[in-house]
Amino acid sequence: MAQVEPIKNELAALGTSLVYIAAQKRGVVFHPEKYFAEHPISFPFLLDEDRRVTKAYGVYHAIGLDAFDIAHPATLVVERGGIIRMIYVGISQRDRMPVQAILKVLRAIPKEAK
Repeated sequence: MAQVEPIKNELAALGTSLVYIAAQKRGVVFHPEKYFAEHPISFPFLLDEDRRVTKAYGVYHAIGLDAFDIAHPATLVVERGGIIRMIYVGISQRDRMPVQAILKVLRAIPKEAK
């Protein structure tokens, strides 16, 4: 979120929208109410407590060296109509798609597909 929030105006100018998804349970490690009170965000946020969404997109991470029962950090660009244009799945919990690479993919999408 910290990576993408600074480019929210550029995303809007491109005619795109964004949704954050976290494979976390409420009140365990991540306390969303407290976090969002201290760090407001500009886009909708889904707390995927049962991991249904992260499993459907193939980014669920059952167990690994740096995490368990969570999702790999991932960036998906989904066109209008549900067509997945691009998927980036991090190899660790710190691996994120660079912002400039996200913008490059978004700029390549025809306006009618956004």
